[in-house]
Amino acid sequence: MKVGVIQASSQKEKNRLLEACTRQAAEKRGHEVVNFGIFPEEDETYSYVETGVLISLLLCSGAVDFVVTGCSSGQGMMLCCNSLPGVLCGYVPTPQDAFLFGRINGGNAASLPLGLGFGWLGELNLELTLEKLFDEAFGCGYPPEDAQRKQRDTVLLQKLNAITKRGPDCFAEYPAGLMEKVKQRKNVMDFIRRHGCGLEI
Repeated sequence: MKVGVIQASSQKEKNRLLEACTRQAAEKRGHEVVNFGIFPEEDETYSYVETGVLISLLLCSGAVDFVVTGCSSGQGMMLCCNSLPGVLCGYVPTPQDAFLFGRINGGNAASLPLGLGFGWLGELNLELTLEKLFDEAFGCGYPPEDAQRKQRDTVLLQKLNAITKRGPDCFAEYPAGLMEKVKQRKNVMDFIRRHGCGLEI
């Protein structure tokens, strides 16, 4: 699985930590991790909405399989992602939430609170949360005695998500200024061109 890391500019100082914790958790399970920023040294800013569109493009194109993201509270990013095509995003502020989201909901993005409540030992909570997220296969079901029912519900949720949301064709109707800004994120656009499946952007 190819895992992308990208977060809103409001928490760009946490990017390296987010990447390191994601690598530690995901690479031990054999997943590849790609960091798209937003990097601390950048002057250009990307809101959670603009970052959410980048996440949707990465997932809709098939350039990545999963995205670890966040913003100050984690809520805005989760809500934005769940409003966009091709994304089923969970809010995972704790190891328990991450464990249950991965096992039960089997989505393709996880949003973390990178500012709110990120006090003493915030790094440890982030590390443990990502460890639990990648601990087992996504969508395997939990608890074990209910795994088959949970797996059926996960497939149903994914089907409903695909039916309810429009596909990537909706990008053409997004505000021109938003899409122009998103297309300026060269590392994401280049990655989609190299690894995506021909999504027209």
